[in-house]
Amino acid sequence: MNLRAIATTIAILALPGCASMNEQECMISDWHTIGFEDGARGYTADRISQHRKACAGHGVMPDLAAYRQGRTQGLEQFCRPQNGFWLGSRGGAYGGTCPTESHGDFMTAYNDGRRLYDLGRRVDHADNQIAARQREIDSLDVRLDAHEDAIVSGDMNHFERARLLLEAKDMIDERKDLEHEIERLESERVVYQRELDDYRQTVAYVSR
Repeated sequence: MNLRAIATTIAILALPGCASMNEQECMISDWHTIGFEDGARGYTADRISQHRKACAGHGVMPDLAAYRQGRTQGLEQFCRPQNGFWLGSRGGAYGGTCPTESHGDFMTAYNDGRRLYDLGRRVDHADNQIAARQREIDSLDVRLDAHEDAIVSGDMNHFERARLLLEAKDMIDERKDLEHEIERLESERVVYQRELDDYRQTVAYVSR
C-alpha cells in the first residue's frame, strides 16, 4: 500500500457519516474488490454493515464470502509496519484491524510514528504560543504609542494625564511579563526540537 492510499484512508475516516456506496456502485459491485479496498484502507469489520445498509434500498445484498476474502487480502497490504508508522506519524487513528500475526509489528511501528507526531505537535504548540505572545506585545505597542501621543499632546487635564501614565505603566509591566514568557517558551522549544531531532534518528521509516 502506498502513501497516497494511506492518505486517502485518513481523509475518508475523518469524514462525517454518509452512505458508503451509491446506487450505481451497489448495482455493479465486485464484493471481493470492495473487501480488498476496505482492508487495504484499514477499515474495521463492521464496514460491511455500512455497505449492506447503503445497498439495501437498492435491492442489493453484499456477497459476504467474497467481501471477507477480499478484505483479508487487503489487510495484508495495510498491516505492514511502514504503513503503521506512516499512519501514527500523521496522527491517524488505528482501529485494531490487523490480524494477530501482523498486529504486533504494526502497533510497534504505529506507536513509533505516533511518538514522532506527538513530539512534532509539541514543537508546533510552542511555536504557536510564542507567536500568540508576540501578537500581544505588538498590540500593546500600538496602545502604548497611542498613550504616548496623548500624553505629550497636552490636550488634557492633570487627572487624565495621570490616568494615562498609570495605564502605560501597567502595559509596560505586562509587556515585560510577555517578553519573559517568550524567553521561557523559546527555551522550552529548543529542548522540544532537540528531542524531536534525536528521536528521528532512532526510529525506522523516517526519511533522513
